[in-house]
Amino acid sequence: MDDAGALRAELADHLLGVGALRETKWHKAFQAVPRHEFLPRFYRQLHTGDWERVTGADPDWLELVYADRVWVTQFDGDDTVTGGTPTCSSSMPTIMAIMLEALEVHNGQSVLEVGTGTGYNAALLCHAVGSGNVTTVDVDPNISRRARERLHANGFHPTCVTGDGARGHPANAPYDRLLATCSVSTVPPAWLEQTREGGLVVTTLHRPIGAGLVRIVSNGDGTGEGRVLGEDGRFMPLRAHALPTAPAGAGDYDRRATAVRLNTVVAPASPFEFFAGIALPGVMAGQDWLAHSDGSWVHHRGSHVDQGGPRRLWDLAEQAAADWHDLGEPRRADFGITITRTAQHLTLGDLHWHL
Repeated sequence: MDDAGALRAELADHLLGVGALRETKWHKAFQAVPRHEFLPRFYRQLHTGDWERVTGADPDWLELVYADRVWVTQFDGDDTVTGGTPTCSSSMPTIMAIMLEALEVHNGQSVLEVGTGTGYNAALLCHAVGSGNVTTVDVDPNISRRARERLHANGFHPTCVTGDGARGHPANAPYDRLLATCSVSTVPPAWLEQTREGGLVVTTLHRPIGAGLVRIVSNGDGTGEGRVLGEDGRFMPLRAHALPTAPAGAGDYDRRATAVRLNTVVAPASPFEFFAGIALPGVMAGQDWLAHSDGSWVHHRGSHVDQGGPRRLWDLAEQAAADWHDLGEPRRADFGITITRTAQHLTLGDLHWHL
């Protein structure tokens, strides 16, 4: 076994050991598909915040490729720049494995992947269910072309499409499964329209606080219902679903004491974070601040907070924490999702909130 093969086996066994993989077909796919063929170069972030380009000429490139890490491959939709807002990446293998398992796809079933990216995930799908059953779409023509070339060079021949992923790909519909490796603020109706009745859509909600994986059972008519998954997963947004930035805030403010830590509200590991996102829609988070595009903001100072703008965001966060406690402190897997022709909601028992 060569070095790459040994590293693939090690990665596959790691994913099995942490519980991200369960089915043999996915373990075999991670063992067989060469991630390094889809990552000839990528970027890693330094402690300074700057980005460094990594290529096959770097001595640690191969080991980094097979680390259980996400690697950025493009910034600002531009292949020529280093640094900026990431717009393409090879996702963390653990999250890829979790989503592939959640897809519950069987041999002979057709899959639409939204967000081709490097092509690595499409290759895993092709290995598991056959290239003829896989369609993959990406909005960026250069990304789509490179992925197609790398897929073909490694013996995989899915249908590769350049187009708006929010529209799916009706030419090959209906699909048994749809997997979106990008996040969305709301689920595009075309995804459920192009997924046959009883088929599954697996995607990630794009929320600055409380993002989450969801699995939706399609009714075949653009509607469906499902569950938020217990595992956490965060992806770059579908480009049309990117949220506006919100400034950290300045100007007049009120100061008061607080016993609630900022991480309780915004840390993905916090059991409250998902509900906090429901209570604080559109609120962005930084290292020590929250802000909304309406001009509301809060700076968290440890033992006290400064709040400014038209709304008092930290008051809303603390009230949400009290509501969450009264509801029995539900975790993300306790929530459902319902998609109708006119609205999309997260649900908890009889309660519901608009996406």
